[in-house]
Amino acid sequence: MTDPDTAPAMDLAALRAAIAENDARPEGPARNARAEALLVEAEKLGLPLAVIEALGHQLQVYCYSSEKDRMFVPFARLLRMWDERPEDFDAYETHSLHWAFKWMSSGMLDQPHVPLDSIEQWLGEMEHRYRVAGFSERAVRAGEHSVALHIGDLERAERAHRAWRAADRDRMSDCHACELHDQAWFKAYRRQDAQALELWRPVLDGEYTCAHEPHASLAASLMSLVRLGRLDEARANHLRGLRLVRETESMREAYAQHVEFCTLTGNEARALELLAERPAYFTDSGHPRSQLGFLGVVAQLMGRLTELGLGDQSVPGPAGRGWTARELAGHARAQALAIGARFDARNRTTHIGDELRERMARRPLVARLPLGVRAGRLPPVPAPRSAPDPTTARVPDAGGSDRGGTLDGLLAEARQRTQDRHPTAQDAWAAVAEAAGAQGVVLPDRDRAEIADHEAMGGGDPALFERAAELYEAAGAPDEAVEARARGVYTRALRASGAAPDGSAEDLAEPTRRAVARYEESGTGARHAASMLLYLARTLLVAVGREEQRAADPTAAPPPDGDPAAAERAARNAAQRLLELAERHPDDPRLVSRAAAARAMLGELAAHRGDAEAAVDLFTGAWQGYVAAGTPWFAAEPASRLAALARHLDDLDLAHRAARAALAHGGPLLPPVHQAQLHLQLAESLARSGDLPGACEHALEAAHWSDESGAGPALGAWARHQLGGLLLQLGRYAEAAEVLEAALLDLTEEAHGDGTLVQTRWWLGDCLRELGNHRDAAEQWLLAAETARTWPEQRDHAMLAHMAAEALGHAGLAAEADRAYERAGELWRPLGNPHGLVRSLRSRAWLMVDEDAGHLAGAGLDEARELMEAALFECERALAAARNAAPEEVGEGARERLVSESAQTRRQFGELLVRSQDGIPEGDPAVRAAYEEALEHVGRAVDDYASLGPAALDSRTAAELHAGWLLSYLGRRDRAEARARSVLLAHRGSSDETGSARTAAAEELLAHLAGRD
Repeated sequence: MTDPDTAPAMDLAALRAAIAENDARPEGPARNARAEALLVEAEKLGLPLAVIEALGHQLQVYCYSSEKDRMFVPFARLLRMWDERPEDFDAYETHSLHWAFKWMSSGMLDQPHVPLDSIEQWLGEMEHRYRVAGFSERAVRAGEHSVALHIGDLERAERAHRAWRAADRDRMSDCHACELHDQAWFKAYRRQDAQALELWRPVLDGEYTCAHEPHASLAASLMSLVRLGRLDEARANHLRGLRLVRETESMREAYAQHVEFCTLTGNEARALELLAERPAYFTDSGHPRSQLGFLGVVAQLMGRLTELGLGDQSVPGPAGRGWTARELAGHARAQALAIGARFDARNRTTHIGDELRERMARRPLVARLPLGVRAGRLPPVPAPRSAPDPTTARVPDAGGSDRGGTLDGLLAEARQRTQDRHPTAQDAWAAVAEAAGAQGVVLPDRDRAEIADHEAMGGGDPALFERAAELYEAAGAPDEAVEARARGVYTRALRASGAAPDGSAEDLAEPTRRAVARYEESGTGARHAASMLLYLARTLLVAVGREEQRAADPTAAPPPDGDPAAAERAARNAAQRLLELAERHPDDPRLVSRAAAARAMLGELAAHRGDAEAAVDLFTGAWQGYVAAGTPWFAAEPASRLAALARHLDDLDLAHRAARAALAHGGPLLPPVHQAQLHLQLAESLARSGDLPGACEHALEAAHWSDESGAGPALGAWARHQLGGLLLQLGRYAEAAEVLEAALLDLTEEAHGDGTLVQTRWWLGDCLRELGNHRDAAEQWLLAAETARTWPEQRDHAMLAHMAAEALGHAGLAAEADRAYERAGELWRPLGNPHGLVRSLRSRAWLMVDEDAGHLAGAGLDEARELMEAALFECERALAAARNAAPEEVGEGARERLVSESAQTRRQFGELLVRSQDGIPEGDPAVRAAYEEALEHVGRAVDDYASLGPAALDSRTAAELHAGWLLSYLGRRDRAEARARSVLLAHRGSSDETGSARTAAAEELLAHLAGRD
């Protein structure tokens, strides 16, 4: 690339090309600096129009950057040149000058050093000049509306708004997208959110777009959607809009709206990440109004973090020092208020400061809104602990109870939860212990035993279980003491590491035998006997798991008794005995629950030995048994296991019902990782049944709960992978791209497999292609292809290389596309895929004659012809092989597809020959020769299509029309007319879109031929 500082002086054409090139660059200081350099070049030419064009370009790049305050100088110079010599301006620059009046009025409003009286005078000047030029007052009234709203004069703003909408649209009116954005924003400002969203709808739907739309409308719509409870749309607009504003430097206010959305929807961690992405926004001072908005949102976020107890958390802030949330809250608030005070002083109101303070004081509108993308977690803040007031102490709600206050109330609540076997009984006994300790009350041994027992259950400390047992014995409760020790044995078994036996089951054998014997002999102690069988069976199940570890470890010693199935038989025997005992007491809820536990354990053992049908029945019985026993929270585990098993058996209905039941029964009691797994199961089963929106909902929840559990890099990445693929299938490309990019941050070959990585990049490339970002799409497909390169099956590798080549071509990278197509062809050949090979050759041929591919060494018609001929040769070779092969070897319809491929190649060969003559004088003999050659290829394409019968009718008639136009150019009127009439006959009576189009095109050809007579 030539250094602009050493390049020779430009002429006007070169200047215009340089301006166009700079206009396409990303917003920012580099583009602004280049615009300044181009103005210097323009002044060297001595042409007023060159200076006018360079000044207009400089004005535009300043307007769309963080240096908006610099646009007044070039505009003042342009206006002076217009007043002195308007004839120096061509039509385009005349329009541009008048258009820039609007930028000036809004630009002055955004700069507090510009007096309000000057702004009002400027509006008058704008109105006068527009009237002289014959323009409508629509743009003037829109400008007045902005001024009135800025200073808080709502009455004047409403009048101007009505006049704006009533005035005629003309060439000075803002584009539809921008006008609708501003009109909708006015509605949202007055909390008329539904009306605002209806006005925004055509912009949000892509009906109207421009350089900054729908970017601004997507950001502005977020709070309206949240206030109306339309959270799915808000999430989608955030993901879509953030992609658009990230690289657009001048859209600081829109970016701030995305940060605010995160702050007010329980996504403070993501809001911090967004701040970290744009450090310059803290200090860029060229546009004070957007700086004010950004700093106000920073103060809002930091205030929220401080409120959450995270004031000392390190946060991103202005460069040059470290910041805590509390420090940045004070700094941002002070800076924002100082800027607001400058505006209010200029406007002679308090409106800007009042709005700013209201914004900084906003608090979340919803507790949490999962976004689906990866975000860091805020550090946990330990709640301050203080001695409870015995008159106000309460325990966490357990579903409707509201005991609390006195110690007696806390004890009653704890005993009730123990009786109900509710999982929150541990919390209730902890509250009792804290209240008793604060009051210096010594509780009875039985209550102290319950406290120690439940503390041990929560922390898994075997020593605490022994302490509980001693207290139960002191309280005269020997059965409870035995059960506490049994829990301790089971806990010790769980804690044992490796595959070595720990003797836990042996320690339970004798007390369990005694408990069962007493029950059998006296008919008493059924609950105690059931509890002991339960702990024995569970401990033996741990041993089964140990045997699995031993089997997976070739270096492990054999089991002590020489029988690896011994633990499984013992566990199954204990669980079966428990089930038989418990089923004798169908009226005792505690024993009904024990029977459900027995079925759950038997289900695990059935699944372990591969008996899926028995496992399904047992898990179903466990699920239903827990519900019948009044302990539905325990049903979550067997229902979850049933969901996974049913999905494996392709019983999607059962998988769906079981996973939903697990979530419903477990609710907030489920650990976050368990909730994530259940939502992921639901997402997968719903996707397989075709309910993509429902699958998206649960994949989103899976991603959220994975992050909450700390499993984001593993389970969360998989959930995002699934969510991104589902969004892609629904055509929500921008959202899908955000989610897939987040997934790629954590996906690894080791944890997720190289197939998942390839699929994620493949999907992301699909999204980026649909969004028009072909260069980045090609990058993703090439990365995926590199991973697939080592796979035994190379079809994916070839497909990805081919897709990357197409994207590179669309991105204007012809040389890179040519190399990628060549590589794809090399991969298609050994795969025996002539279609892929032929299409790669055809695509390369087109690159040779593409006017954007001139930098390809030796590119031209000769090279293109060689590639098309190679493509035809491959078609013929494949057809010959298919004709000589048995039908079962080539597959149904294979020959027909190859004939169609050959016909398409000949038709494209003809089109390429014609296209290659663009720019050559019509009478040149080379043009006629090329058209003759093209006609031969297109004619043979018609014959090939005709041989395929009605299935190829549309392709045949398209080729016939092409042949007809070639015949017309070559002066063969009768044959051209015959082609046209053949098309009319083929589509006679057709009412479909293609038939109507072919008929119209044939009639156009006939009219053209008639006009030449």
